[in-house]
Amino acid sequence: MEKTINPNGKQIIQVETQFCGRPLSLEINRVGFRSNASVIVRYGETVILGTAMVSQKRVQGFDYFPLSIDYEERFYAAGKISGSRFIKREGRPSDEAILIGRLIDRPIRPLWPKGYRHEVQGVATVLSMDPTFRPDIIAMIAISAAFCLTGAPFDGPVAGLRVGYDKDGKLAAFLSAEQLNRGGLDLVVAGTKNAIMMVEAGANEVSESQVAEALEFAHKQMQPAISLQEELLKKAEVTKQEFELDLPDDNIQKKVDKWVKGKLGEDLRLPYPERNVLIQNLRDEMHATFKEEIGGEEYESLWQEYDDAFTVALHADVREGIVKDGIRPDGRKFQEVRSLSSEVNILPRAHGSSLFTRGVTQAMNIVTLAPLSYAQHIDSMEQSGEKRYMHHYNAPGYTVGEIKRLGSPGRREIGHSYLAERALLPVIPEENEFPYAIRSVTEIMSQNGSTSMAATCSSCMALLDAGVPLKSPVSGVAMGLIMDNDRPIILTDIADAEDFAGDMDFKVAGTAKGITALQMDMKIHGLSIDVLCEALEAAKKGRAFILDHMNATIAGPRQTLSPYAPRVESIHIKPDKIREVIGKGGETIQKITAETGAEIDIKDDGTIMIASPDHTSIVAAKQWIDSIVAEPEVGKIYVDVPVVSVLDFGAFVQIMPGKDGLVHVSELSEERVSKPSDVVKEGDKVTVKLVAIDDRGRLQLSMKAATRELKEKQKMAV
Repeated sequence: MEKTINPNGKQIIQVETQFCGRPLSLEINRVGFRSNASVIVRYGETVILGTAMVSQKRVQGFDYFPLSIDYEERFYAAGKISGSRFIKREGRPSDEAILIGRLIDRPIRPLWPKGYRHEVQGVATVLSMDPTFRPDIIAMIAISAAFCLTGAPFDGPVAGLRVGYDKDGKLAAFLSAEQLNRGGLDLVVAGTKNAIMMVEAGANEVSESQVAEALEFAHKQMQPAISLQEELLKKAEVTKQEFELDLPDDNIQKKVDKWVKGKLGEDLRLPYPERNVLIQNLRDEMHATFKEEIGGEEYESLWQEYDDAFTVALHADVREGIVKDGIRPDGRKFQEVRSLSSEVNILPRAHGSSLFTRGVTQAMNIVTLAPLSYAQHIDSMEQSGEKRYMHHYNAPGYTVGEIKRLGSPGRREIGHSYLAERALLPVIPEENEFPYAIRSVTEIMSQNGSTSMAATCSSCMALLDAGVPLKSPVSGVAMGLIMDNDRPIILTDIADAEDFAGDMDFKVAGTAKGITALQMDMKIHGLSIDVLCEALEAAKKGRAFILDHMNATIAGPRQTLSPYAPRVESIHIKPDKIREVIGKGGETIQKITAETGAEIDIKDDGTIMIASPDHTSIVAAKQWIDSIVAEPEVGKIYVDVPVVSVLDFGAFVQIMPGKDGLVHVSELSEERVSKPSDVVKEGDKVTVKLVAIDDRGRLQLSMKAATRELKEKQKMAV
């Protein structure tokens, strides 16, 4: 469809194709006239605006590619107003929005040339959201198309697909959250026309072969979205941007290569941290040498180029050692895991704790249990509800030997939190089996590769130490890759040097039965499915090795909780009784909580959770609630209940709160009674039996019958 618009006179260009059973359309020149590129993407009732901005000049002083990708949630897209009482406009992005921004960033970032230092920003704004599927994949397509339209050196387009199993057990795309959860696989794959760039998944112990099948399915099914972007580019007649790469000067690189020759290689095949210390000393020595040779003032302006050249030489040495000598930087074999050690119950007041060490990477995890009322409330564009299992990850500057300002968690911390949480979520017991909110916090103590997988292992052991009855223990490992032309070299348990110099970072977590989480990022322009399958099989062996070590430290959940952890018991009442337990303005439940010391959480279905570290408090609260909701039982004897009033024809007795019954004068005693006040007075404690409830719900009580029955029981006991 083409149509001229004012005031700029450009044509609206729209292209459309069938994509997984629905029309997918891309449209340009309708909105966003001042951006370098803007695309409106429509799929079902989901509408995403993708915009891209690229600076015309190279940014000076950056030693990294200044790319930022943001995913903007809008509550109006879902027809919602924020449930927050005080803040109604969107503010800080939710964790979910940050995770989706990372999801889009990861397949796109490697497709820009090394040394590109123009500032680049992509923003995906959700304008309308079809609730039957998540909008993140459509946002990825919008950002990819926008970057392609800028004319910048982006080697796209890319597309993605989220796949899982439908109700018939077949692979399908654009399933609902409920279907993905029920099917046991939630896999996101992103790629180019010829290769896979990124994989992320949560799964319920699926096999490596199932993942391989899903990867192949997703890559094939995403191709129409890539072809549609190519069609749009042809119609848009994009002008290529001129640019200059910020790479080390060839002469400087040659000088540094010559200087380091003979100083790297076998002399640096050492375990960490000794290797890191030697490299830093060597780097300092190089700078000192060239500074003296060139002169202080002139060298200061060249310092960064020489430092970059040293890093390039170092990475080349790592690759050469692996490819030619078959030796990793720390001397390990390709499938060898670093030395492991772990312990549990290391913090006396924590409900559960562990310390997991793999080489120089070290993760401490602390688990806290609380009543279900402490579950996290979720209020985002896509979700509203509660989350009872939470994993949080912290990694301050000292963990990498740097000085960094402390602050709120960044995108990396949020991403690592989510990956470890996702790895363990399938084995967390159901609420009715373990009625607790669970917070697991990983404090990274030292970093040298794959802290997210260390967080997974440490979290698993701390949960077991806390007595959480996990369905199965979970371990995780990070895999690396060096491509020697067409020959892939798979590395198990990569450290920093192999991560920086390598071509892939592939994290796999799971139980002995199968995979629970995946995350793969590429540094080259994609991989074939065959190579990914080879990495999955190698990861299976690595996970098993680490899991054996973890099981030797703690084989199963502790049978008793920490004395400092709350005990939680549940009772069930009729939903129409909830109001009585809460009382007017919450008066009754507040009184129960204050006097017993127990925390009480009431659900709409009548389930009541009672929590306290002191079991006596729980018993007292249960008895109190039972007395409120109990129904009168004909034939039951009520002991020491109060007389509330005395009349000429009998006395009214309260057998439970709000439930009074009449003891007729003839039922006060075996002997004849002329005046009830001769036998009982208001406030007396008496024992009565409920003999009947009439058709109007009135209770008929008898002191005489209660006395008679108790005497009979005493005789029988004798």
